[in-house]
Amino acid sequence: MVEARQSIESDRLKAKVSVLAAWTNLALSVLKIGFGILGQSAALIADGVHSLSDLASDLLVIAAIKLGAREADFDHPYGHRRYETIATVALGVGLIIVAGGIAYDALERVRQPERLLIPEFEAMAIAALSVLTNEWLYQYTKRIAKQTRSKLLLANAWHHRSDAISSIVVIIGVAGVWVGYEYADAVAAAIVALMVAKIGLSLVIQSVKELVDTSLPESLIREIRRVIKTTPGVRGIHLLRTRQMGEDAYIDAHIVVDARISVSEGHMIGDAVRQNLKAEFDDVVDVLVHVDPEDDEFIDEPVDVLRADVQGYLRNYLAELFEDIEDFKIHYLEGTIEIEVILPHLMGSQPERMEKVKQQCALMEGAFPNISKISVLLKI
Repeated sequence: MVEARQSIESDRLKAKVSVLAAWTNLALSVLKIGFGILGQSAALIADGVHSLSDLASDLLVIAAIKLGAREADFDHPYGHRRYETIATVALGVGLIIVAGGIAYDALERVRQPERLLIPEFEAMAIAALSVLTNEWLYQYTKRIAKQTRSKLLLANAWHHRSDAISSIVVIIGVAGVWVGYEYADAVAAAIVALMVAKIGLSLVIQSVKELVDTSLPESLIREIRRVIKTTPGVRGIHLLRTRQMGEDAYIDAHIVVDARISVSEGHMIGDAVRQNLKAEFDDVVDVLVHVDPEDDEFIDEPVDVLRADVQGYLRNYLAELFEDIEDFKIHYLEGTIEIEVILPHLMGSQPERMEKVKQQCALMEGAFPNISKISVLLKI
């Protein structure tokens, strides 16, 4: 219940900051494009298109948050967080396309000097307002992104900062025209386009990695290994797999424990590993732990002998003595099995009968190459 409430509050905060950013970017887009046209600034118009793309990203974020917030169901047992990832890919592709259009227009203006615009003072003022507004949006969105562990929101925060940086480029371009560099404004527009394209490409690459279940960063995996290995009862790690889904991380771990402990103790060690990982890393929401009695990575063929098979072997070799057995345990180790035959405590007073059981077990051990050892023990 606590995790569910935290998730609902997290989605509410993400939606709130995205709606605020959308309205802000809408206002900035109108101001920049309008004054870019009136103020004769190609760079400011390009910057306005950049703000318009930020508005589109805000709308995508809002839609992705709404879809991703839905609870897990039969068809989506891991939830719907990948909607955020898909939205990020779409956003990145859109930015690359927009950047291409801006760069093309800027280069055409350089090729045709008669199309060069001469910026006016209003372009400088609007660009300065954009710097202040987008830096504030960046700081606010980044804070909520860290609070909610949202990579999509953090990417959107960097969009706001890139808009602020592109506005600084506009200011430089406008100033350059004023001091006699007539191509400065067009060059500034091209630089803005490159910035937008770089951000878009980065978003696409990161999101595609997530969609194809690329593992978590190596530095984080090292920390995950440290937490697992320092859990009492863990002797090693046989296999470790990780993946990302939205802001959530998933871990599959095969741990090695003492081969002779009980199944229930091995299960408790696995639970301890799961709890320690979720407590140590905020992003980890689910851990699947498989308990191994040994690291069998280099064993060519596993032993294909089950409990029913061993029971049949014992029944055949012990004949009427089989009824004396209290229980037996099987240990699968190093590609072979070890068997512990447990006799009732009263058999200690019947040494001849106990010796007969040992002799038959020795014959059985020699008859099967995949049985490495059979021990006969008295129940305590």
